[in-house]
Amino acid sequence: MFEFAWYHGRRRIKGAGALTVGLGLLTALYVWMFPTITAEVNLDEYVEAWPPALRQAFGVESLSTIEGFLASELYAFGWVLLLGLYVAYSAASLVADDVEHDRMDMTLSLPVTRSRVLVEKFASMLVPILLVNLLMPVVVYAGVLAIGESIAVGDLVMVHLLSVPYLLASAAVGLLASVAVDRASIAQRAAVGVVFGLFLVDSVTSGTEFSWLGAVSPTRYYDPTAILVRGQWDLQGAAVLLGTTLVLVLASRELFRRKDIA
Repeated sequence: MFEFAWYHGRRRIKGAGALTVGLGLLTALYVWMFPTITAEVNLDEYVEAWPPALRQAFGVESLSTIEGFLASELYAFGWVLLLGLYVAYSAASLVADDVEHDRMDMTLSLPVTRSRVLVEKFASMLVPILLVNLLMPVVVYAGVLAIGESIAVGDLVMVHLLSVPYLLASAAVGLLASVAVDRASIAQRAAVGVVFGLFLVDSVTSGTEFSWLGAVSPTRYYDPTAILVRGQWDLQGAAVLLGTTLVLVLASRELFRRKDIA
């Protein structure tokens, strides 16, 4: 049981490791830069000159504290945007790539249901999502201590824990694109476009009379700044993201069950 999940999960370990190393280096750079930048520039005054939409897009409240700096420079960019796009892009090849290269026929010739194949392939996305979020809190905490700063351990753990539902929802967008389109490259572009488009919708409409439009964006329900700067853990938002993931996976499963694979 779970053979497909284990097989595809193992194949993602190398890429997930490289991703973790890359994010670790990015984290080290940001943390190392923080004391130098704050000593030379009043970051809060600098941020006040930014357009409101840009401040909202990256959740900027205060860059003069390590929590605010990491929330805006690392998590709003590295997790919300880069990781969100990465998992959507990766998930978009789960089905489409096998269909495009005529591997899906062979898989479905085995005594397995389409539902099982789809769900276990999606489960393999937990490998990069969990690996990054298990290792990176240690890297961030060690880096913060190394420059003589401190950060609340509980908030640091939660900013990673609550990113898991967000990343799963982004991956589910990719899964739906992968089932809907038979060419992996098109599915990947579609998934990235949808996730990035929803990010822009939430960013641009926030604080306006059209803010209700942002309710369709996963980014509305994961706010690193609220967690790290204000210590607010949006558990309801996490539940919404998990529910969204379930709906998208079920929709993908139903579409895949009805799909004619040539």
